[in-house]
Amino acid sequence: MSMVNETAHHGTTVLRASRLFDGETVMPWDDPVVILEGTTIVGIGRTADLRLGETVVDFPGATLIPGLIDPHVHLAFDASPDPVKSLADRDDDAVVAAMRVAATTALRAGITTVRDLGDRNFLSLALRGATDLPTIVAAGPPLTTVAGHCHFLGGEVGPSPAELRVAVRTHVERGVDIVKIMASGGTMTSASFPEQSQFAREALRAAVMEAHRHGIPVTAHAHGYDAALDAIEAGVDGVEHAGFWSAEGVVAPGRELVERIVSQRVALGATAGALPGTGSVVPAAVSRRMPEIIANFAALHAAGAVIVAGTDAGIGPYKPHDVLPYAQDRLAAYGMGRMAILRSMTSVAAGVCGLGHRKGKLKPGYDADVVVVRGDPIGDPSALHRIAAVYSRGTRVDPQRRHQGPASD
Repeated sequence: MSMVNETAHHGTTVLRASRLFDGETVMPWDDPVVILEGTTIVGIGRTADLRLGETVVDFPGATLIPGLIDPHVHLAFDASPDPVKSLADRDDDAVVAAMRVAATTALRAGITTVRDLGDRNFLSLALRGATDLPTIVAAGPPLTTVAGHCHFLGGEVGPSPAELRVAVRTHVERGVDIVKIMASGGTMTSASFPEQSQFAREALRAAVMEAHRHGIPVTAHAHGYDAALDAIEAGVDGVEHAGFWSAEGVVAPGRELVERIVSQRVALGATAGALPGTGSVVPAAVSRRMPEIIANFAALHAAGAVIVAGTDAGIGPYKPHDVLPYAQDRLAAYGMGRMAILRSMTSVAAGVCGLGHRKGKLKPGYDADVVVVRGDPIGDPSALHRIAAVYSRGTRVDPQRRHQGPASD
C-alpha cells in the first residue's frame, strides 16, 4: 500500500534504495522511496508511485533507515585520555568549539539526534537548533552533591529536598529539556564511589516532583543498587547506567523492582558501545562487573523493560562521539534481535528523548532525518559502519567514519 503524500511536487528530494527500515518494521516492497520536502518527510512509498518529473537520488543495494539517536552523550568531554583535565584547561569559547566538533563527528556517523546529559555552564543549550549539527536535547550541568560526581560541571547543590527543588527550578528557568541528577557517585570523579548514593530518596522525590510540575522529565545517573532503587521509587523517568552495583560486585534486581521498572516504563540507559581493542582503558571496576551487568540487562529485557544504548560518548578514548554503531553487540548480548536493536537506536530512543512524535521513524510528517546504509543492517550489523549518505532535517551531510571494522563492544 502506497504512503506517498500527494503534496509532494517537483523539486523535492526523493531517495531510493533496495530496502527500507522505517523505525518499526521493514517495508514489504522493492525499490522503496522516501520523499523529503524541506526539513520534513512528506512521503514513503515505492518507485511506481512517483510522478513524472520527480528527481530521484539512487542508492542501489543500500537501505534507508531513520537517523540514529544517542540518548546519553557529553559533548563537552573530548574522548581524550583525560577529558576532565581537557575540559578544565579550556575556556567556554574553546569548549563550545570542541562541542561542535564532537556533534559533527556524531552526525557524520548517522547520529542525527543526541541527548547531552551533562555539560558545563549550560553550553549545550546554545547549540540547539544549529542547522549543521544533530538535533540536541540538553540537560545542562547535572545536579550533584557538593564535591560530588562531576561537581566540576557546575551543578553542585545541597542535599535537602528544598535545595534540590530550587536547583531544579533554576535549570527549568535556564531552558533545559531534561534534568539529570547524580543519584550515585561515578568513576570520573576522585573520592566518588559509584556504589554509594549521593541523595536521599526524599530529596530525589522532591526534585522529580518539581521537574514534573514544569513538564520536564528527570533521569538519574545511578551505578549503585540503592541509588537506582531510590531513584525509581522517587519516580524518575530514566536511569543511566543501571548497573545495580554493590561494594563487592552487582546485585540482581528482584522481581518486585523489575516489575516496577517495567510498569513505570523507566528508560534504562545501558552505557553500551565501545571501540574495539580499547578494553584496557575501560575502568577496571566496570570491566570486572560487566558479566553480571549483562545478565541483569538480559533479564530486564526479557521482562519488557525499555532499554536504549545511551553510550556516554566523550568520557574516554573508547567512547568517541560516533561510537553508537558499536553498541550493537552489547544489545545483542541482552537478548535483543536485529529489529529490536535497530528500534532501540531509532524509534525507542526517540521516545526516551521526548521526540517520539517527530524523530526515530521514516514517516510522513516526521523530521527528514534519514541515513543511507550500504548493505542490509537487518542481516548484517557491520552495515551500520558503512554510511553512504546522511540527511539531517533534509540537509545532506558528508558521511565520515574514523573507525572501521565489525560492530563490537
